[in-house]
Amino acid sequence: MAKRTGTANLHLADLIKELRDLSKQQNINIWERIAEDLEKPSRKRRSVNIYKIDKYTRDDETAIVPGKVLSIGILKKKIKVAAFQFSEEAREKINSVGKAITIKELIKENPKGNKVRIIG
Repeated sequence: MAKRTGTANLHLADLIKELRDLSKQQNINIWERIAEDLEKPSRKRRSVNIYKIDKYTRDDETAIVPGKVLSIGILKKKIKVAAFQFSEEAREKINSVGKAITIKELIKENPKGNKVRIIG
């Protein structure tokens, strides 16, 4: 069996460490859960289309995708979407109605994780 090496992406490794530290400091489990999801291999990480985000969120809520957001569908609600990656078209569609941000930006804006829904 191959030895597990972890991610080679330094930005992702820093993000996972930051999420774990915040989870321990603030005693907030959502950040630990996001870190666990981001630690998975890229082939097992979540890919979510916009229509699914629109279906499972409410207005003025924040959706977090521990993976990549893809562009199929239309976003009708004014929400923030935080993700590790966005396709270019998905970012444009989200920014036309709501706001697309990175997970690091979400941590700075909302360290307590209030009104955040994990999608995927």
